[in-house]
Order: sequence, then structure tokens, then C-alpha cells
Amino acid sequence: MTAKKLVMQKGFAGTSIDDILENGGFSKGAFFHHFKSKAELAEELVRWHSAQDLAMFRTLAAQVEARRDDPLDQMMLFLKLFEDYNSNSEDPSPGCMYAVYTYESMQFAPEVRDFVSDTLRDWTAIYVRKFHEILDTYTPVRPVTARQLAEMIVSIIEGALVLQRAYGNVEIAARQSEQFRSYLELLFRPEPAPVE
Repeated sequence: MTAKKLVMQKGFAGTSIDDILENGGFSKGAFFHHFKSKAELAEELVRWHSAQDLAMFRTLAAQVEARRDDPLDQMMLFLKLFEDYNSNSEDPSPGCMYAVYTYESMQFAPEVRDFVSDTLRDWTAIYVRKFHEILDTYTPVRPVTARQLAEMIVSIIEGALVLQRAYGNVEIAARQSEQFRSYLELLFRPEPAPVE
């Protein structure tokens, strides 16, 4: 999608309608037939992006629940599948669409800003549910809540996507997710103390 790539490269404020037309091969008439304004395009773009993300997360959650009974094993597989998806995507993310919209929030109507917040809450809620299941089964070696763990992984992925953009390295999100899996192993399946 031309508009998505341009917004990810230049930001929303830095992307003009003319940029979109030139790069997408559209006429002004075609653009304004579909969108009343650049602001309407922005709203449609973030809604499309959110639907893609949430569909991917829900699909991964359904796959792991069908393949594993143990909730911790489900989470480990969920994260691994996410890492594989992120690493093998034909169109790897050069950053985070939600970060673009958050940092340029004054460019958008309050409904769009609220939609971005709600999308991140929905994403977090998927993790909260899974971490509640883990905490109902396992006792962590340090006190922690499902919400803390969910916010941690969302923060890790969002931050990693920002680093991917800054460094031009699309492997960072997968690497950081892998580190989070290692943290969960230490938190819920600690190695026995060495025998002296």
C-alpha cells in the first residue's frame, strides 16, 4: 500500500497528497473519489493497519491454543510464531504505524487518536488473558501481574519497532521477543540451584 509506505518513511505530516499520487500512480480525481481529505485517508490507513495486526495476533493465538494445552507453552509458541512472522514477512515493518500516529497526534482528529489507543489496549488485552492463564498454573519466582507482563511485551515490541526504524534493521523486534521468551523461562521455569 503506497500511502502506508510513505507515511512510515516520511511521517504523516511529511507525506503530501501529491506524494501519494506520484508514487501510487493515481489521479487527484481517483484519490478524492475514495477519500474526502488526507485526514480521512489517515483514519482509513490506521483502521486497515489495526485490522491486519489484530487478525494476525488472533490467528496466532488460535493456532497455539489448538497445538498446546499448557498456557506457558502456548505463550512460548505464540512468541516464536510472531518472531517467525516478523522475520519472514515479505514486507517487514520499517517501524511502527502506531508510533507515527502517536508522535504526530495533533495531526489527527480525537477519534483517530482514541482508535490508536484502543488498538494498543486490544493488543495488550490478548496478552493479559494469556498471562492470567499462566499465572493460574505457574508460580513466578518474582511477584508479577498479568497486566505488567502484557504491558512489558507490548512495550518491548513497540520499542523494538522504533529501533528497527532508527537502525534500519528489521530483525530487532524478533530478537527482543526472543529475549522476552528467555525472561519468561527464568520467571516461570527457573533452573535448579547447582549442587555444592
